[in-house]
Amino acid sequence: MTWLDQRRDELLTAAGLATFHFRGERVALMDRQRGIRKPAVLDAALSFRTTFTLPGKTPPYADQEGADGFLRYKYRGDDPQHPENVAMRRCYQDRLPVIWFVGIDRGRYLARFPVYILADEPEQLQFAVAVDPEQLYLPYGSNANEDSRKYVERITRLRLHQPVFRARVLHAYDGQCAICRLKHVELLDAAHILPDAHPLGKPVVPNGLALCKIHHAAYDQNIIGIRPDLVVEVRRDILAEVDGPMLKHGLQEMAGTRLTTPRTLSARPDKDNLEERYESFKAAS
Repeated sequence: MTWLDQRRDELLTAAGLATFHFRGERVALMDRQRGIRKPAVLDAALSFRTTFTLPGKTPPYADQEGADGFLRYKYRGDDPQHPENVAMRRCYQDRLPVIWFVGIDRGRYLARFPVYILADEPEQLQFAVAVDPEQLYLPYGSNANEDSRKYVERITRLRLHQPVFRARVLHAYDGQCAICRLKHVELLDAAHILPDAHPLGKPVVPNGLALCKIHHAAYDQNIIGIRPDLVVEVRRDILAEVDGPMLKHGLQEMAGTRLTTPRTLSARPDKDNLEERYESFKAAS
């Protein structure tokens, strides 16, 4: 995990993850063919992965969030005694930290760690996953209440959903701002078209835009708007202001710019979401 920490925000590949060495021996951190990785030198699972699914498509496995807010990871097959399931169960029994590789694109993963196996649910052929040590001490299953569920969801959003959303959006936009083309990833955000609080404000790529921090803030504050035809507008009072170079070049000159969008059609901005958000911009203008 120390080795991975140096690559925390990188998109990783199976080939790159196979270069890890421990005490002079190569130990691949992810299995190329299986979802769960248990090296021969260990008694428990080292990592598990979630495969990438195109926006709008159904994932091959029904991993999902439970009524208590905790995430579930499905067994390998339907045999609780399959060696991979046994390896995951050992992590649960001994409270061992595990690495979760989340698919961002075909063959590219974001590492989330440490995560923990909170519970084994053989009747549902699944494990409950805690994405943060704090979640290990919260009510689980039928003991969970509304307050604990909301807290679990908040931690999961911060530790998993937001980083994965950012990675997927920035990767879809080739690591550049959709408005100004800035390519310094450390200065880029994944902006929601419809916000988190909106019923349709899901953390999925078609509801996201890769924006630099100044344009993200301007978009959130309705200083700039984006029409459904992907053209940028700037609020009239901002266009009338006189100030320094950031206002002139960073905001005013963006009026009429057409967004740069992902090459993959399914990753492009949802037009219905853009239209609803644009109506909010017009109302604020």
